[in-house]
Amino acid sequence: MARNGGEKGSAAAEDWASLTIPRALHRAARLWPQASALEAGALRLCFAELAAEAERATRAFMAAGVQRGDRVAIWAPNLPVWVVAALGLQSAGGVLVPLNTRFKAAEAAYVLHKSRARLLCTLGDFLGVNYAESLAGESLPHLEGVISLQGEAKNAEPWDGFLSGGATVPPQDARARAESVESGDLSDLLFTSGTTGNPKGVMTAHGQNLRVFDTWSRCVGLRAGDRYLIIPPFFHSFGYKAGWLACLLRGATALPQLVFDVPEVLERIGRERITVLPGPPTLYQSILAHPARAQANLSPLRLAVTGAAPTPVELIRRMKDELGFDTVLTAYGLTESCGTVSMCGQDDDAETIATTSGRALPDVEVRCVDADGREVARGEPGEVWVRGYNVMRGYFDDPEATAQAIDAEGWLHTGDIAVMDSRGYLRITDRIKDMFISGGFNVYPAEIESALFAHEEIAQAAVIGVPDERMGEVGMAFVAPVPGAAPRAEDISTWCRERMANYKAPRFVRIVESLPVNASGKVQKFVLRDWAREGAARGGA
Repeated sequence: MARNGGEKGSAAAEDWASLTIPRALHRAARLWPQASALEAGALRLCFAELAAEAERATRAFMAAGVQRGDRVAIWAPNLPVWVVAALGLQSAGGVLVPLNTRFKAAEAAYVLHKSRARLLCTLGDFLGVNYAESLAGESLPHLEGVISLQGEAKNAEPWDGFLSGGATVPPQDARARAESVESGDLSDLLFTSGTTGNPKGVMTAHGQNLRVFDTWSRCVGLRAGDRYLIIPPFFHSFGYKAGWLACLLRGATALPQLVFDVPEVLERIGRERITVLPGPPTLYQSILAHPARAQANLSPLRLAVTGAAPTPVELIRRMKDELGFDTVLTAYGLTESCGTVSMCGQDDDAETIATTSGRALPDVEVRCVDADGREVARGEPGEVWVRGYNVMRGYFDDPEATAQAIDAEGWLHTGDIAVMDSRGYLRITDRIKDMFISGGFNVYPAEIESALFAHEEIAQAAVIGVPDERMGEVGMAFVAPVPGAAPRAEDISTWCRERMANYKAPRFVRIVESLPVNASGKVQKFVLRDWAREGAARGGA
């Protein structure tokens, strides 16, 4: 078991665990009143202005009847008003419920119903979908109102009109309400992706989130004046907590990216002097593979933080050598851990950063265990268990699922497989559900994917296990080529057999135009399994 007690003399100036997100906002407005807080297009808000806009929103939510503990949902892409609405509802004592922007109406309705959200902040037409109007046929008995943050919808109140309703609430009442919020109050209810069943609502509180992301932002070296392009979606902890919330804690500028478009991102880096660009591995792989990269000005880039999936070593090298990052750090976490479990630090050597996801956050315990819950020897793979202040309060209204995830001793069972070295650093190898057994050997797809990424004609790769009568399961690789390349499946198979043990080498290789990813940038392996089954049904691999 590893426990990181932190470094002497590294204590934060604030006792973040006793603070709240509303107080963090007011702290930012006091420390950096005129510094840029939020930018998008022509919009420019300094921290003092952001606090004022959030107070207007707080008054409106109070006028609409929001009380401490009430759930308020946001179903929208990365808009600046998303941040204002979130800060406003949290300052009113509400609990933020972000909805996945890829949800269909029935999926959104499930989360709204399960969370018993009183209000929904969404938008009208966006990429051909009117979010607000799509819910018209759904039964939502708890929902009292729908607010359109942008665009028009028949059944939604425009944001400006909603704000004007806050005129009935005196500013001092809004400030008193914000001050009444306590560090132990729930700040948000983030729902899991639901790929193996209905989504579950993860409950986390103000103080624990602030403590985690104070540590996160100090560890990565986020600082006042940084310009942070936030591509991960706000409904995910990467875009919300490690995104605009971390900016709020450090005085950095948050620049939301509405949709991940590689040429637009490359252009923004130079034009808007982006210094910080975190994201999942697929984000950097897409940038590296795009032909527009050769003409882009990437000189402002300073810091990258990646995670959300095992990271190929070759990718770390190319991010430094070809994208020009001064610092590339890796981290690991999950929604149930406030988004973070372990991190590399700026003092870690290049090999450690390239091959691990760091060690446990200070005052957090991590261990790797076997199927019986016994801790495995260092260097052996096991399921990651976590215990500490970052562990969720549980799943909302689901004590049975909570008991399955967190045992009686407080250990969160993550479902992730990792190897811990003698220093306590974790190397995440895969999800338990993604590992497969071929001829009696455990096979970790992430290891094979990392090797495939080193192939000069491969931009992205994903591996799954498929049934085999003799071996039980064998590997199947889905490969997206770099632009202009036309690799042959048989050549890739030969390349793999020359570089890895026979039981690891994919038996089947399928060339695809692109890999299916969710809105957070993770490859959707359940879709790949569907593709494999469809191919088998047609008599092919």
